[in-house]
Amino acid sequence: MELVCPAGNIDKLAYAYAYGADTAYIGLKRFSLRIKADNFYEDEYKRVIELKKKYPNKRLFCALNIAFHNHDMKMFMENLDYFKLYPIDAFIVQDIGMVPILQKEFPNAHLHLSTQASCMNKEAVKMYGKLGFKRVVLGREVSLDEIREIKDANPDIELECFGHGAMCIAYSGRCLMSAYLTGRSAQSGFCSHTCRWEYDLGVDNAQFAKHNAQLLKLNETGGKLTEADAKLIAQSGILRLQERQRPGELFPVFEGDDFTAILSSKDLCMINHLEDMKKAGVDALKVEGRMKSTYYVAMVARAYRKAIDAMEGKISAEEAAPFIASLEDVAHRESTTGFYYNRGNADKTTVGASDSQYILAATIEKQLSETEQEEVLAKGAKLVADRESELSAMHPNARAAIERDLEQHPEKAIRTVQKKDGWKIYIYSALNKVDSGSELEFVSLSILSQKVQGADYEFINYKTGEKLDWVNADHDCAIYTNLNVEEGTLVRIKDPEYVPGTVRDSGR
Repeated sequence: MELVCPAGNIDKLAYAYAYGADTAYIGLKRFSLRIKADNFYEDEYKRVIELKKKYPNKRLFCALNIAFHNHDMKMFMENLDYFKLYPIDAFIVQDIGMVPILQKEFPNAHLHLSTQASCMNKEAVKMYGKLGFKRVVLGREVSLDEIREIKDANPDIELECFGHGAMCIAYSGRCLMSAYLTGRSAQSGFCSHTCRWEYDLGVDNAQFAKHNAQLLKLNETGGKLTEADAKLIAQSGILRLQERQRPGELFPVFEGDDFTAILSSKDLCMINHLEDMKKAGVDALKVEGRMKSTYYVAMVARAYRKAIDAMEGKISAEEAAPFIASLEDVAHRESTTGFYYNRGNADKTTVGASDSQYILAATIEKQLSETEQEEVLAKGAKLVADRESELSAMHPNARAAIERDLEQHPEKAIRTVQKKDGWKIYIYSALNKVDSGSELEFVSLSILSQKVQGADYEFINYKTGEKLDWVNADHDCAIYTNLNVEEGTLVRIKDPEYVPGTVRDSGR
C-alpha cells in the first residue's frame, strides 16, 4: 500500500520523504484548495529537483484541485512554462476541463481524480478511466464494502483513499459554509474552517412567537421536553447558531427527519484498520494536512510507515506498536473511522481545536566535518585571545573597572565552546525559543524518542564559537553534543501550557 503524505512547503516535502512517505503531494500558488498553505513558487523547483534526486524512488503529486473559473484557466496557461520545471509525476484534479490541457502539456504525468469530484461508484470510476485517469481518490463518504465492489469492477484503476486527518462536514469537502459566513470560498482554496469555530445554540424570538401554540406552551411552562417536543423544536426553524466572536450574527439551524451532524467533525484515523483497507482494494492511503506543521507531517508519516511495514511483514507488529502509539503526541481531535464501517461513526461531532503536549523546537541539519568543527573551536579561542589582548592594552584602572563589572555581571563574560572528546557539532535550525539546559527530545524515523539532558549538549553560535544561553529562530545556532544524531532529526520540548483534557483557545 502506497503512503501519500501532504507537503505544504519545501521543508515539509523533505520531511515527508525522510519520515516514510512513498509519495508527497504539493500545491502550486493559486491553483490548490489550500491557498493558505505556503505552497510552491519562484525557484523552489530547484530544491524539489534536488530532493527527487536524493530520494529517487519517491514520487511527487501536484494538487490542481480548485474549481477553475475562466480567469483561473487563463492564468494557468500563462504559467505553463513555470509548472513544467517541477518533476511532477501526477496531477490531482477535480475540474474535467483540465483533462485535455494536462494530457497535452504534461504527457508523461498521470491524471488522478480529486476527492472533490465525489466519485463513489464503480460506473463513475470506469468512466474516469476511459477519460485517461490512472487513479481515483474516492469520495470520503464511501464505505469499505463499496470500495471492494468498485475495485472488483475496475481492477486496472488505482484507488486512493483518505486514511488520516481532518474531516469536512460537507459532501466530499465541497463546503459553502466558509463562503457564507466570511466570503472566503473553500472551492477557491480560501476555507476559513468555520466548522471548527465555537457556537452557541439559541432561539430566534421573533420566529418563536410566530409558531404554533404548542411551542408557546413549552415556553410558558418551562417543563421537561419530551423527545416529541425536541423534534418539534428542531424541525420548526426557530433555532439559531451564533459564533462567539460574532455576536448578533445569527444563522438558522434546521433538522429534517434524518439526523444530520453539524459543524466540527472528528478527525479520521485508520491506522489500526489498514488490513481492512488493503483487503477492500485500496492501493494508496492518503494523509490530509498541507496546512499542518512539519512536526505533524513527519510524525504521522512515520507512524503510518511503521504500520504499513508491519502489515506487509517488513517489521514486526511489536516494533511498529510504539510508533503507532506516538500519534497521540501529534495535535489532533478525537478520532473516528469515518464512513468506512458505519455512517454513524462519521456523524459524531466534537469540539475544540486540535492540540499536542509538544512544541517543535528545531530540526537538526548536517553534522560539521572535523575540519569545520576545528574552525568553530578556533573561532572561540580567538575571541578569548582578542578579548585578553584588548584588556592588556588598557590602563590598569580601566581594566580593573571592567573586571569588577564582570564579577557583578558574569553573564557579560565571553563564553566560548571548549573542545570535548567525542563531542560533535550539528547545525541546529531553531524554530522556537529554548533555554540552554532544558530537557530536549530527539525523534527521527528510527528513534521513537530520546530524552536529552542539559549536561549532554551545549548551544553555540557556529559562526563565532560563542556559547548561547538560549536560541530562537533568528540565531546562527548549532548544538554541540556527545550523542550521535541523524540528519533530519526533530527536536521537541514539552509545552508548559498544555493541560491534558483541556481544550485551549486556538487564538484564531
